[in-house]
Formats: sequence, C-alpha cells, structure tokens
Amino acid sequence: MKTRSPSRRMAPVAAAMLALAALAVPVSGTASAHHSFAAFDTAKMVEIKGVVVEFQWTNPHSWIEIDVPNAAGKVERWSIELNSPNNLSRQGWSRHDLKPGDKITLTLNPLRDGKLGGLFKIVTLADGRVHKDPSLRSSEPAAQ
Repeated sequence: MKTRSPSRRMAPVAAAMLALAALAVPVSGTASAHHSFAAFDTAKMVEIKGVVVEFQWTNPHSWIEIDVPNAAGKVERWSIELNSPNNLSRQGWSRHDLKPGDKITLTLNPLRDGKLGGLFKIVTLADGRVHKDPSLRSSEPAAQ
C-alpha cells in the first residue's frame, strides 16, 4: 500500500484555507473604508458659530474641534467630522484653511444622540471663503 507524504496530505487543506482567506479580503479598498452615516440626523441642518480649537487633517476623516457659546454663554466643545484630506483637497481645501483662533460659521447635520458634534455641510472661513460638502443639493433644508 502506498502512503502519501505529509506535505501531499496537507495540500488540499492549504488550498481550502487560501480560498477562504481570499473570500475574506474585500475586492476594493472602499468597501472596507466606507461607514454608515446613521449617527447623524441628515434631516436636520444646524448652524453654529465659534472659534476653531483644532483642525485635524487626518485619515480616514478630518475633524474640526470648535468652541461654541451656548444660550447661557457657556462655551461648549463641538467635534465636526469631514471627508478625507484627499477628497477635501480635490474640493478646494488646504490643510491651512483653519487655524486655532479662527472665528467660523459651520452648518452641519447634528448627531442623533444629542451630543455636541455632527457631519460637516458648509463652513464660512474667517477670511469669508465658503466650503460646501459637494453632496449638498439646492433642495436640502436650510439651517434650523
């Protein structure tokens, strides 16, 4: 009786493992990088005015940290999520557009849970320039 060597017996197992591993790898990078916007109330637009604390030009998303006075005059820190630096650059942004101390106006989709944050829609910079999210359509609701 002829016996197969251990390496020949393992070949089908190795092939099966490779096939399973290939199925686990996404076909494109966008499939693994995309996430849901369910945390944001996209039916609402809120306008806030405040002072930039930090502009994080980072992947996978950039962030604006902004101090905003509330109705009682107390300053509250808001965190606003933006697109990736690559996409922002293609939309006319520069990593130098926002600096700590800049007074800006932001329009955003607020977080559904009521926390102080949201998804960027429009920003009016300290120098008067305006950046808009390209997904905005003329039919979107005005800031509330």
